[in-house]
Amino acid sequence: MQVLGIVGHSDSGKTTLVERLTQRLSGTGRVATVKHCTHAPDVDTDGKDTVRHRDAGAAETVALTDDGEWYATGQSRTLDETLDDLSPDYDYVLVEGYSDVNIPKVVLGDREAADPVIHRTPHGADADLDDILTAMEERDPYITLETLVADVKRDPDEVYSGAIATFTGRVRAQEGPEDPPTELLEFERYDEVAAEKMAALRRDLEARDGVYAVRLHHKTGVVDAGEDIVFVVILAGHRTEAFRAVEDGINRLKEEVPLFKKEVTVDEEFWAHER
Repeated sequence: MQVLGIVGHSDSGKTTLVERLTQRLSGTGRVATVKHCTHAPDVDTDGKDTVRHRDAGAAETVALTDDGEWYATGQSRTLDETLDDLSPDYDYVLVEGYSDVNIPKVVLGDREAADPVIHRTPHGADADLDDILTAMEERDPYITLETLVADVKRDPDEVYSGAIATFTGRVRAQEGPEDPPTELLEFERYDEVAAEKMAALRRDLEARDGVYAVRLHHKTGVVDAGEDIVFVVILAGHRTEAFRAVEDGINRLKEEVPLFKKEVTVDEEFWAHER
């Protein structure tokens, strides 16, 4: 899933650009949009059942119609949680607002915004969609474990599968009670070489008897303590083949794919390959 933020001051054409991008992208995939609100929007009517559910203490309320339309209200939901939920089912998410989060952004006008900024333009109505979409596609997609599991379930050989095995690697916050806490890891890679090695590893694993689909993903850039780094997902006929392929997959990924790791603790920072 590709994620793109649209930020700018009032009347800079944010919603106009979201509309233009949605119309363009909906021809090639499923599009979801997320809007940053400074106050709770009025999406329900006092006295209706859903309001009564919420007022009674429901943390989340979902209303469904017979033809599949729905809306939801809730509490304590973050942008990251929203993107995680959308990732398995959508090809694109356009986020209006949120100038300070770590997602690729188009900035309208002179608004300040945190990196990564992939495009700047005076107004959303005049923005060059081709330039924006080219820059967006050059960014790494937003991938979660659930994204990859949903993807292997769509494999044509899924009907022969009796097992899906997964591995998730995450940033360990501390090696032990006496060790300095880790704040973050930063990963860099040689893009073309890493992609070739990852593709070769996937082909090798999928060539095994009883293994039908393999998905591998390793994040780059900054990954904070407690966050996920790497995923391995195996669709197989039986658990034995699935577990064996997961173990071999993560071990070979760490050995064969050229990734460089910098660790930042409360005391120091260093590149792992220099130790």
